[in-house]
Amino acid sequence: MGINERQKIINLLTGVQSSKKSYYTELKKMVVELKKKNMQLEIINDVTKSFNIDMSMDEMLKNIFDKLKEIFPLERISLSLYENEKLILTNVYPAHSLYFPIGFALPKENSLYWQVIQSLKKVFYQVQAEKDSYIENKVYEELGIQSVLLIPLVSKGKVIGVLSIGSKEVIEYDEADRSFFQQLCDQLAVCIENARLYNEVLTSKKEWEETFRAVSEMILVVDLQGNILRYNDAAKEFFQFDLQKRARENIHQLLSMDINESPIIENLQTKKPVHRQIHIQQRVCELHSYPVFNESQSMYAVIIYINDITEKCQIEAQLLQSGKLAAIGEMAAGIAHELNNPLTAILGNAQLLLRSASKDDRSYKLLSDIYLCGKRCKIIIQNLLTFSRQDEYMFEDCSVNEAVEQVLGLVGDQIKKQNIMIQKKLDDSVEFIEGNVQQIGQIILNLLINAKDALEDMDIPKKVITIETRSILENEKRWVLLSVKDNGKGIGEQHLQEIFNPFFTTKRPGKGTGLGLSVSLGIAEAHGGTIEVISELGKGSEFILKLPVKQ
Repeated sequence: MGINERQKIINLLTGVQSSKKSYYTELKKMVVELKKKNMQLEIINDVTKSFNIDMSMDEMLKNIFDKLKEIFPLERISLSLYENEKLILTNVYPAHSLYFPIGFALPKENSLYWQVIQSLKKVFYQVQAEKDSYIENKVYEELGIQSVLLIPLVSKGKVIGVLSIGSKEVIEYDEADRSFFQQLCDQLAVCIENARLYNEVLTSKKEWEETFRAVSEMILVVDLQGNILRYNDAAKEFFQFDLQKRARENIHQLLSMDINESPIIENLQTKKPVHRQIHIQQRVCELHSYPVFNESQSMYAVIIYINDITEKCQIEAQLLQSGKLAAIGEMAAGIAHELNNPLTAILGNAQLLLRSASKDDRSYKLLSDIYLCGKRCKIIIQNLLTFSRQDEYMFEDCSVNEAVEQVLGLVGDQIKKQNIMIQKKLDDSVEFIEGNVQQIGQIILNLLINAKDALEDMDIPKKVITIETRSILENEKRWVLLSVKDNGKGIGEQHLQEIFNPFFTTKRPGKGTGLGLSVSLGIAEAHGGTIEVISELGKGSEFILKLPVKQ
């Protein structure tokens, strides 16, 4: 017998070999168990980290499934979320194991999933079609699933869904496995709830930012020193912000405001909102500054709200002017009617006396003066009636070019005799307007007379009045423009806002009544148009009559 054979017999007799086999078996089991535990810890860790890395639920389930499959013979994993008293299927992996469509609401009757929701207990279910009538049975049979572990997802005592883990085998989960799955689902529930809250905050933040950006008025958030922290699109557009270059812009520099007059100082003193009217870039603006407080009621910032009210002020001024004009118009109409009768008698009697008086007679000159002054009063009264819109005119299709020709036929020669050149630039293609040619002619006459008067006292080699017509398209509407331009003395800036006021005139006494432009503007507005003026002192003026084309 050899030495090796004797060793074998000794080992068998003493049980050494048997102990080695048992040791290696236990060691192998321990390694498998440790590997399983490590994988379970890794799965829970992945779920914990997934919210931080913004992983989608589909990706999360895939990762969980792939790692679970290394330690359990699994075939399918699904997630159903409980919202608004409905249980909705939201995720399934693998995709080919999908039976009901994503978004399917599971009915409450005969539902294994609803049983888990209502009992809040884990359920290990073996598929037995002949004994149970659960609606999920048909799904499991179609997919070849033999056993399913269903675990409720609970966060802060509130059920939020069900996790389903299916296998084509009947798996016997021990207590440690079930404890692991409970830990996994608890962590998954926290993750889902956190993701929901995060998305709510994100959505709320996005909605707030979109609202902040979309507000048509300017909004700026500044610190207590006036440094601009944030601003919306309206402020960016108005002030032409460059985000990189002007990020540290100060509100006082931006508004050209003395820091001692800053509304922020008043906010700090009163802890209340402040309202002011300011001028920015030749625009009239309302400024509101609102203090912002933290949780301890300490003021740490100010919201500056700026609203451009230039157009509003202009409309208010126009309404005020319209009110003035209406009041003056009523007064003018009353005066005109009262004066018409005595003036008719004065003019009639003066004409009769002039016929019988000799031109050499001393009284002839006096009578002529009476007649001319009466006639002048008559013209003023006619202007007053037109201004008060007491005269009725029929509106019809008419040509602005025709009105220009009629007026030039009346006063053109008289203007030329004063060494003033008239340049006509009439566009034959301009459209007709709906109006009264006599009233349009009155506007043109007034503008020509004003241009002539502006040139009379000018000592320049070439005196020119340019009258031009053309059509334009503005705001999807066609307009006819008539321009009367002179190279006369022009109008001072301080008078530009007053020239359309009744009885306002810069002409010397006896040369004008101050009604010409106010009457002209009234006629233009009655035609749906307006009169604009461009003038510079010492360089001349341009008056533009703007009338809508007949539709």
